Amino acid sequence: MAKGMILAAGQGTRVRPLTKDLPKPMVPILGKPVMEYLIEHLARHGIREIIVNVAYHHQRIEQYFGDGSRWGVEIAYSYEGVREHGDILPRPMGSAGGMRRIQDFSGFFDDTTLVLCGDALIDLDITAAIAEHKAKGALASVVALDVPPEEVQNYGVVVADGEGRIQSFQEKPKPEEAKSTLASTGIYIFEPAILEKVPKGKVYDIGSELFPQLAQDGSPFYVQNRPFHWIDIGRVSDYWTVLQRVLKGEVENMPMPGKEVKPGVWVGLNTSIPWDKVKIEGPVYIGSSVKIEEGATIIGPSWIGHGSVIRSGARITRGILFEYTRIAPDMHFHEMIISRLYCVNRHGETLYSGDDTSRLRWGDARA
Repeated sequence: MAKGMILAAGQGTRVRPLTKDLPKPMVPILGKPVMEYLIEHLARHGIREIIVNVAYHHQRIEQYFGDGSRWGVEIAYSYEGVREHGDILPRPMGSAGGMRRIQDFSGFFDDTTLVLCGDALIDLDITAAIAEHKAKGALASVVALDVPPEEVQNYGVVVADGEGRIQSFQEKPKPEEAKSTLASTGIYIFEPAILEKVPKGKVYDIGSELFPQLAQDGSPFYVQNRPFHWIDIGRVSDYWTVLQRVLKGEVENMPMPGKEVKPGVWVGLNTSIPWDKVKIEGPVYIGSSVKIEEGATIIGPSWIGHGSVIRSGARITRGILFEYTRIAPDMHFHEMIISRLYCVNRHGETLYSGDDTSRLRWGDARA
């Protein structure tokens, strides 16, 4: 069976402030890191040996996933960093450079390998994708999806002939310059020989450097355009939209945790909620050990992380609270992601706790 590679070394700058103290693959959805859904999906398709390249906040990923045995897989990590003046600093090698480094170290990639970005949710039929890759005798395959023409500038775009053989690759073209609307989803299938084309010890990217080279060499390099759900959490606005979809039950394999106490309202253990004195309209998930005071309102789709406190008269509309967030009395948070330290609206505009220019008041619920 194929091996798995999860790319998790990036800094996640476009999802700040969510990634201020959290690597992007650890951003939670329904209380679970994005990367956990990926590992579960790989395991479902029989991929049991997985390597993860890490850099920023790498301990958070390694402490959570450990050796992978909880998911019935084996996980190894490849840390990318340098020593400067006695300090160890994260220094990602680029997606292809990171794979080459692993190959030079141990020869891990000795079989067909599925490569995934650690920050997108997918329900791809991996088994069918690998079978198609092998049937075509491909050295590399890219899984792509059609996107609306106005969105091509957010993606790498694939130009292929009728057989699906890739002729060229455009990285984030302007809509008027795009030669196709097939966007690379950051899901690749590689044969080991491909890594010989990656320079040793250099920062080297799959999308912008390796792929144009493969197209130019005329390597057996194919695109697969198959229907599946691909939810990219590239920006804060995407994250907010994804959570809205998940809470409405539009994404498969993502059941709500907790117990449904009334239609569309799920609750964890050990909560303090005066049900007859609050207004809660689903879909809403209220995590364990949450306290909601009289006169508070929650309008779904909303997610209230564990240990949070919502004071009297406060109102959350289509919001996401990370764990241990306290909302002050009579405050109204509309379409926002709120943590103890910051809140960010669905357009990515951020306020920090204690900022006196804002009338919004919130903070840490732990004390």
